[in-house]
Amino acid sequence: MNFEHKSVLLKETIDNLCIKPEGTYVDGTLGGGGHAYEVCRRLSPQGRFIGIDQDADAIRAAGQRLREFGNVTIIRSNYCNIREELLGNHIEGVDGILLDLGVSSYQLDTPERGFSYNYDAPLDMRMDQRSELTAGDIINGYSQSELFRIIRDYGEDRFAQNIAKHIVAARENKRIETTFELVEIIKAAIPMKIRKNSGHPAKQTFQAIRIELNHELDVLRDTLDVMIELLNPGGRICVITFHSLEDRIVKECFRRNENPCTCPKDFPICVCGKIPMGKIITRKPVVPDVSELADNPRSKSSKLRVFERV
Repeated sequence: MNFEHKSVLLKETIDNLCIKPEGTYVDGTLGGGGHAYEVCRRLSPQGRFIGIDQDADAIRAAGQRLREFGNVTIIRSNYCNIREELLGNHIEGVDGILLDLGVSSYQLDTPERGFSYNYDAPLDMRMDQRSELTAGDIINGYSQSELFRIIRDYGEDRFAQNIAKHIVAARENKRIETTFELVEIIKAAIPMKIRKNSGHPAKQTFQAIRIELNHELDVLRDTLDVMIELLNPGGRICVITFHSLEDRIVKECFRRNENPCTCPKDFPICVCGKIPMGKIITRKPVVPDVSELADNPRSKSSKLRVFERV
């Protein structure tokens, strides 16, 4: 199966990066290279592009897609290692960074990857298949209280307690091996009248397990400040999120970097000495227009936020 993924908010992201032909740009979630291609074709021979992804399939696909450009470096790694990877390539500052935090269409539509509740497959969900821990290990190994915590916090599911209870009860009989086995357990934990009037009952639990397995929120929270530090003056970071948990982290980070003062509000002047790192470009997040929503329904929940370094 080809690595296909419709790049969400493509024009809006490229426009907001304000690409300089001779600049250096990083895509920390390279995927199939859709955003990357549009960046690369705007660069001169003096420009440079670095693509980072932990998924081997994405690395192969992006390598093919970007092969016409000579100023491209592709690295298989997690974007949390961005500083080390850039220093390893003799880069100390960049003019733009892009993160598209969504699961790719390829990952969702490749059954054996186990990301989707629409296909029966082993419970995998690893973004980086070099990792030993799988979604199945979490489902079968976490305690009921741990499962409750991640489904509540990362899935924001009001039936988290009951879902966790049903998972633990089911695995006492046999190990839960597949996505469809898990879907049936989740269905049994949610009242029928609720299931009839809402989306797929497993959506929030699958999201929660994927986030926990791949440390998605921790990586984002721990790396955004580093990325802002790596920007050259006038450089921009564009982040596309797909659910409120990610968006909240990005919004709060950008606000803190724009106004880092920790002095009490009744102080007449700032004495903490913390200075702004830059400014927020998007006071409200950029969302898909009607035509994009019609063309790509998976873009529905996407939001773009942009920050510029001073």
